[in-house]
Amino acid sequence: MSKSKPLLKHQASIVSRIGIALGIIVTLALGTMIISYWLSDRADSDALAINVAGSLRMQTYKVVLLSEQPGSEAFIVAQEKLTQSWQHPVFSHMKTADPELNLQFVKARQNWLQLAQNLPLLTPAERFTQAQRQVDDIEVLVSTIQRDAERKVRLLRIVQIFALFTTVFLAAVVLHWLRNRVEQPLSELTRAAHRIGQGDFTCRVEPQEQDELGVLAQTLNKMSDAIASMYGTLQKRVDAQTHALQISNTKLQFLYDMVRDLTVETVDRARLDTIVQQLQQVVAVQDIELCLLTERGSRPYLQILPDASHQECSRNSCDDCTSASESGQFDDNGWVYRFQVQRESQHHGVLVVRTCNTDKLSDWQLQLFRSVAGHIAIALSLKQEQEQSRRLVLMQERTVIARELHDSLAQALSYLKIQVTRLNKAIELNKPELLQDITAELKQGLDNAYRQLRELLTTFRLKVDGGGIEVALQQAVVVLAEQSGMRFRLDYQLANIPLSPQEEIHLLQIVREACQNAVHHSRGSEVLVRLTQLDDKWVELCVEDNGVGIPDKAEKLNHYGLAIMQERSRQLQGELRVERRETGGTGVYFRFYPEYLAQKVPA
Repeated sequence: MSKSKPLLKHQASIVSRIGIALGIIVTLALGTMIISYWLSDRADSDALAINVAGSLRMQTYKVVLLSEQPGSEAFIVAQEKLTQSWQHPVFSHMKTADPELNLQFVKARQNWLQLAQNLPLLTPAERFTQAQRQVDDIEVLVSTIQRDAERKVRLLRIVQIFALFTTVFLAAVVLHWLRNRVEQPLSELTRAAHRIGQGDFTCRVEPQEQDELGVLAQTLNKMSDAIASMYGTLQKRVDAQTHALQISNTKLQFLYDMVRDLTVETVDRARLDTIVQQLQQVVAVQDIELCLLTERGSRPYLQILPDASHQECSRNSCDDCTSASESGQFDDNGWVYRFQVQRESQHHGVLVVRTCNTDKLSDWQLQLFRSVAGHIAIALSLKQEQEQSRRLVLMQERTVIARELHDSLAQALSYLKIQVTRLNKAIELNKPELLQDITAELKQGLDNAYRQLRELLTTFRLKVDGGGIEVALQQAVVVLAEQSGMRFRLDYQLANIPLSPQEEIHLLQIVREACQNAVHHSRGSEVLVRLTQLDDKWVELCVEDNGVGIPDKAEKLNHYGLAIMQERSRQLQGELRVERRETGGTGVYFRFYPEYLAQKVPA
């Protein structure tokens, strides 16, 4: 602003020019009006003067005719009226008017005054001659007055025509000046503003003069340069931000794919090799090496190299890499970074990154390498935990198998061993009746052992797939219905209650065992299996048949099956009841409290 003020002091202002032009036009109009008013004012009494001067001719003839009776009253009145006409005020301005008109008026009046004095002394013929001469002078006076009036009218017309043409000329000059100095610069400024509004900051406006429009053109040019500079800066910042967003998007996509693959797929050499190759493309660093070590190992058991041309590390110990920091070290070939593949206190290896120049890795690259090393460590830790869990599950399954064999088949074999001992003693004593009883018991024991073996095989093969316990129960009752010919109905009402895998397995086995008992011992035609949740949140299993009912000493009838169900009920910390129904048949009732409800809510 301080630089533009001195410029405005020395420039020709458009406003001042327009004001001058308007002032000239207004002055011309006022001058024309004043002159016209003055001329019209002077010509205003010309018609009266001609009328009064014209009446002087008639009055002169009348006075001359009445002069024959000089004492008559009519002569006196006519003479006074003629004298008053010569003294009329309209003739007073002739003294300052045209000299010719003034001279002619003075001459005509002097001639009349002289005629009036000599009138009594003249003869009638002389009076008429003098009167005719006086009338001629008056006629000349009237003609002179008329010419003077016509001259004023012509002058008024000339003034008006001059004013008209002058005004038109000035208007044309002003319009031409406005078009060249105002309209065209304004049009250029408008076009420049429109182009700037469309984003074209290269347009320029050449100022024609140092006036307001010139200053506006210079200011517009400076503003366009400033906006172009700001736009270029903003464009660079936008490009930088876009590049950063693209890098972040690529980095996030890589991390997402890596985490998904490490979570879904097995962590093996092929998967880790693929991750390293993708990491090379994302960070634009080719020399990336991944070394995996055991917890106490000093040499890597798996080493993923950048390409086939690289040789495996020849160091005897990896302590230098595992103990190095992530800040980076510079050697002859470039910077070397070592990112520890570590989760909490468990160390899995190291991720080595080497640059081929003196430029250090950027912050986002360092962050990405740390994330990759951390995720690989998590995946390897999870893999080890899963393997440990599988070992524990396998050991638990073996424990369960051992318990089941001990509680069932081992007891049956012990019973058979006792019967064999009895058989040997009976043979030694030669007691045929005792041999027959022992043989029958051996046969029944072998049948029970074989049945228990089949039950164990069925139990060990039992599984609950992705469809859940409801689908497994439906499949079980369908198989039992086909094998037995009985009708099985399933009433499942636990759709909104989550059960743990252990609870599902035990429930399925209890249902199967109760249904097997109903098939083998009930002699009925229908079995109902119902699973519901009671008002007190306990889950209840009911297996009811319409058979003959359970005998009083049921443990002797199917000691193994009842023992299995009791054992499984104790595993779920539930209550199992087997009783005769009042309407007929047997009912197996089992209730337990779900594990997810028994868990305490953290404070």
